[in-house]
Amino acid sequence: MRDWTNLDKNYIWHPFTQMKDWLESDNLIIERGEGVYLYATDGKRYLDGVSSLWVNIHGHRKREIDEAIINQVHKLAHSTLLGLGAVPSIELAERLVRITPDNLEKVFYSDSGSTAVEVALKIAFQYWKNKGHESKKLFVSLDQAYHGDTIGSVSLGAIDLFHSIFHPLLFHTLVIPTPFPYRNPELTTHELKDNCLNNFRKIAEERGSEIAALIIEPCVQGAAGMIVHPKGFLKGLELICRENEILLICDEVATGFGRTGTMFACEHEDVKPDLMCLAKGMTGGYLPLAATMVSNQIFEAFLGNHTEYKTFFHGHSYTGNSLACAAAIACLDIFDRDHVLELLDPKIKFLGNCLSERLANLDHVGDIRQCGFMTGIELVENKSLRKPYPAELRIGTEVTRNVRNYGVILRPLGDVVVIMPPLSIENNEIETIVEATEKSIKEICQI
Repeated sequence: MRDWTNLDKNYIWHPFTQMKDWLESDNLIIERGEGVYLYATDGKRYLDGVSSLWVNIHGHRKREIDEAIINQVHKLAHSTLLGLGAVPSIELAERLVRITPDNLEKVFYSDSGSTAVEVALKIAFQYWKNKGHESKKLFVSLDQAYHGDTIGSVSLGAIDLFHSIFHPLLFHTLVIPTPFPYRNPELTTHELKDNCLNNFRKIAEERGSEIAALIIEPCVQGAAGMIVHPKGFLKGLELICRENEILLICDEVATGFGRTGTMFACEHEDVKPDLMCLAKGMTGGYLPLAATMVSNQIFEAFLGNHTEYKTFFHGHSYTGNSLACAAAIACLDIFDRDHVLELLDPKIKFLGNCLSERLANLDHVGDIRQCGFMTGIELVENKSLRKPYPAELRIGTEVTRNVRNYGVILRPLGDVVVIMPPLSIENNEIETIVEATEKSIKEICQI
């Protein structure tokens, strides 16, 4: 048997990983999956508590998606969309238009969440240029925002740990505060929401002629530690955008495809963005695929004679890949056939009850944030003082490494432990994840 652990250390540079630590550690190597479980080369089975980084929807080795990819292989693996069409990409686009807000009628494909955001940025910028509003170049995002890792998407990010090193490469953006009650305990949720909305309103009224778009992760800021926005915040931002001729971009890369309990998070407040970014769960966790949805109003601003140079000069070699589109169509079929969203609400409530019963009262759990199946458990050294652990202790990392002893895989965002399982998970498996997390917190935090 080959020594996969050492081969990995010899050849792989892992994302978001301090490789010095990796090279000095015993690491988990996954070789297969089944349902909500992953099987490692050490012979052990682990519950996939983070959906393989938030992408897996219906479980691993889902027969219908397997078969869709195999059937498509027998027809066509890939054909360019530059100057040609391809059947699976057309069928998927029709399905996406059907399930997204009704103002979104065109689909531009790419291959990751970051590229979906890059596409949205470039479209928004060029839209205003094509309309003759050359001054509208600025973008607005939220404090603690995360929209991907390409230079354009990083320019919209506001998490210093990830983004500060690249500041010399980035373009200027405006940042508005995030309504996060845990870090602003002196204000009520309503006051905090209004303060943040008033901040954006002031900027929009003063600089609306310069602002191309506001981009937001609707309802939940994932990489910031699962920060859940108060009800009405997203709708309030939309109204301010409309009043000041600012485009609204909803980054649904993490929140889309059922993660918050609805197909898309913007549905919670009946928000209709001008552009929407999709990726992660679109193929059920099988293949890289992304889409940027736009309104006809935006699309039509790019129509013209060749010499007007209104064409959107952007594309990817694997745009609209047929295998990925076939997987995504099968993924959407499962949503319909198995009534996934209808069956999700009781599971969400069960998860919330488990979190409240087992974790909320632990001395070192400062906050539990949940929106649908997106959950963050913030660990603190002192709960009453809201005192964080020293960064060098890496408590979140230690808790998530220790939880593997109980057959569960989780990941931290700093000292926030993330639980985001596949939508196909059952209640007994949810209970297993929460129980394992409780044990690991108690052991590592020495409660």
